[in-house]
Amino acid sequence: MAKPILVLKFGTASITTPKGELDEIVIGEIARQVAMIHKDYNLVIVSSGAVAAGKKFLKNYGGTLNEKKAAASIGNPLLLNTYAKYFSPHGIAIAQSLCERHHFSNRDQFLQLKRTYEELWNSDIIPIANENDVVSNLELKFSDNDELATLIAAGFGASQVLFSTSVPGVLDSSGLVIPELDTSDKKVLLLANKEKSASGLGGMTSKLNFARLANQMGIRVVIFGIRTEDGILRALVGKTGTLCLPQKSTLPARKKWLASGSLVRGRIQIDSGACKALQKRHSLLAVGIKAVLNDFENGEIIEILDEENNVVAVAKSKIDSATLNNDTKVKNLEVAHADNIVLL
Repeated sequence: MAKPILVLKFGTASITTPKGELDEIVIGEIARQVAMIHKDYNLVIVSSGAVAAGKKFLKNYGGTLNEKKAAASIGNPLLLNTYAKYFSPHGIAIAQSLCERHHFSNRDQFLQLKRTYEELWNSDIIPIANENDVVSNLELKFSDNDELATLIAAGFGASQVLFSTSVPGVLDSSGLVIPELDTSDKKVLLLANKEKSASGLGGMTSKLNFARLANQMGIRVVIFGIRTEDGILRALVGKTGTLCLPQKSTLPARKKWLASGSLVRGRIQIDSGACKALQKRHSLLAVGIKAVLNDFENGEIIEILDEENNVVAVAKSKIDSATLNNDTKVKNLEVAHADNIVLL
């Protein structure tokens, strides 16, 4: 039987010192603990920290977009070399995987990425993924590496995602770790501190949002503190951090990709009748469209919103928005086939 897939995500705040430099003690601990579970999992490490590693080399660094891209181009090899330095004594080789959003929105490219990872796993090599910050477009970039980790996990069929943080887990109003969360209730998002870390893009809101998405795909998620002793090993068995409970999911791999890895281009709003039809696994017809909120082309991915502006599904469109606007009331005009609709 193939090994289960485990995605480990380390944010900038998790692997840097208070001065913003790479914390080699933490990275050494990551390597030690990962080496102990390496034989049991196909592992993907999603690691931030490239900008933090490279920014000190730039004169008068001010944090502009171009400066961040330049810092990432300096910091990526430094980050990978640091991981390699600490994994090497354990006999583990690593590989760099710089990802862009279109690698996930194009299914052929996504499948090639998956085959590449599988080839690395066949040789017991661990891919370390990060966004390709040097060339990523502001409009098409990942929101943060929490999203990248979730897209990899959902698209590849991972059993678990571990999100490391600079705190011990999701905290309640008294500052105590909440051991278990049912993320099917959107109220869990209110538990997040709205502040992100000074060094990274994400924060607890991001982690909870993407934990919810992963849980919807049947993936177990643990949010834990990297500086907890044996944090990775203990999070893996639910003995530290906050466990976000997976929901039952029978979605095939293609629909998981559609729901989580696709690049949404258009948005439409539908009426209550169309909502009920989707719940019964029917196709989406033009007669049920109330408004086109963002234009799209034939074959692009669209978000489907209800009358209260809640996203209820994503779908691959059969027509473009111009045709839809012109022919809204055409009888039986199909906007998206049931096989290409995923309810959220």
